[in-house]
Amino acid sequence: MSTQTDGPAGAPLEEEGQIRALYARLIAGWNERSAERMAAPFASDGSLVGFDGSTVESRKGIEEHLQPIFASHPTPPYVTKVRSVRFIGPDAALLRAIAGMVPPGKTDIEPGLNAVQTLVAEKSGGEWRVVHFQNTPAQFHGRPEMVEAMTEELQALLK
Repeated sequence: MSTQTDGPAGAPLEEEGQIRALYARLIAGWNERSAERMAAPFASDGSLVGFDGSTVESRKGIEEHLQPIFASHPTPPYVTKVRSVRFIGPDAALLRAIAGMVPPGKTDIEPGLNAVQTLVAEKSGGEWRVVHFQNTPAQFHGRPEMVEAMTEELQALLK
């Protein structure tokens, strides 16, 4: 699937590119259904809040949490779009993105699986790592036009 980015550069272009690449590696791990590869970009003490609200601590814990998910569920790949990267100091950044999924056997984004994703990254020892990743369902209760707009935006990335 694809990852598209937009928005102004909020810091040196090279640093912003590194944050975007960090997010892309995390998403690639999911799309490859690899617990090890999805957990790899996390700091050893990183944390994750999953789509269902599950909270997981540590890179090792994240990998262990994901293994049975990938082993027993046909997880659809993400289609993502980075909304912004904001630096909150010289060694910390916040990435905001939207994500959709195309279920197996389908060709379109499934609106009920849309999500808003937030990644917090920290630079330590010259290397950027994910210290927190949150994947929140984008249900927009009572605002179906927002669900439709997000779905159309993500669907356009598939064309």
